Amino acid sequence: MTHFSLSSTVRSYPTSWPYETIKDAILGKSYTLSLAFVGSKRAQALNISYRQKDYVPNVLSFPLDAHTGEIFICPEVARKQAKDFNLSVEGYIAYLFIHGCVHLKGHDHGDTMDKLEQKFLKKFNIS
Repeated sequence: MTHFSLSSTVRSYPTSWPYETIKDAILGKSYTLSLAFVGSKRAQALNISYRQKDYVPNVLSFPLDAHTGEIFICPEVARKQAKDFNLSVEGYIAYLFIHGCVHLKGHDHGDTMDKLEQKFLKKFNIS
């Protein structure tokens, strides 16, 4: 039984990252995760519906229960923001995936989250 699924409603997204391996390292092999790459309209609609925030987010993560979650990444927004983080577009999208996983692990923004993200960026040689 697989505990990871990837889907996309956009034409272009990085396929070379080991998303499932990254997921396993952060959340564990038994955690069931769905990753979806979506366009800006879908990302904004999700943000409005579930967070009551009216802007296009780069990443959204939703825990469904203690062992299941969903991550939505908007590559269009990531392309615009990558240079601000000194990462390639592909690297920034991998960072957003890590960021979403760390949120699903139960961490909020702050020093602990930043340190965990840096640990996984280094571990998976993401730049």
